[in-house]
Amino acid sequence: MLKTEALSIGYHEKIIVKGLDISIPRGKMTALVGANGSGKSTILKAMARLLKPKSGHVYLDGKQIYKQSTKEVAKTLAILPQNPIAPEGLTVAELVTYGRAPHQNGFGSLTKGDKKMIHWAIEMTGMYDFALRPIDQLSGGQRQRAWIAMALAQDTEVLFLDEPTTFLDMAHQLEVLNVLQKMHREEKRTVVMVVHDLNHASRYAHHIIGIKDGHVVKTGTPKEVMTQNVLENIFGIKSDIIYDPRNGQPLCLPYALSTEERNESTESL
Repeated sequence: MLKTEALSIGYHEKIIVKGLDISIPRGKMTALVGANGSGKSTILKAMARLLKPKSGHVYLDGKQIYKQSTKEVAKTLAILPQNPIAPEGLTVAELVTYGRAPHQNGFGSLTKGDKKMIHWAIEMTGMYDFALRPIDQLSGGQRQRAWIAMALAQDTEVLFLDEPTTFLDMAHQLEVLNVLQKMHREEKRTVVMVVHDLNHASRYAHHIIGIKDGHVVKTGTPKEVMTQNVLENIFGIKSDIIYDPRNGQPLCLPYALSTEERNESTESL
């Protein structure tokens, strides 16, 4: 459904990603993982049509995404960027209403179908009790859920999220990720997210794409990607891999940088 072909992306004259070929499985949760500056967010923006590639193509349902109209793409694909900011005083319900924009003509009023979708998105994210509360009066986790509700109201098959748990504490991280997991289970949407926490990626994603310096190192299930050798290649860390007794998924326990271990070995000589 969604794939890149020989995709090269950059800013000004600097190329960040070169010759990228990846496919996103339909109806699954996919996590992009990699070190800071590896190109994860850049890839997400290019696939979501927010950043025009230097060369190559992004295909959505077999069509080149950059040859489709913005409105056409917005009916199939929604993106939640890092740290979105709402106008002061805007309520949750008002924010979620903006998700219906791609389905409206001009400045037309909300239809019965629009209102039904807005109500569903607010319910799905557990924000019903906060619907009339201003966004700036919510906790970090609640704010993220409100933004996810807006993206859900857009009613797209594909949802992109760029580091949806950044700057949230552990409880709020789980709050947001559980909402995404619930949405996927009940709606079978395709979710693509940039994730920093490897163990979150392993727990919530069906498919992981490991990125290093703008190139794909490994793709596959959590068990295929979360190995000592792959993680050392991507992140430059030594780690132990254990398995979660709740679901059998791998968990990463890093204990040293690869360079540190080599330096210690050299010093001992």
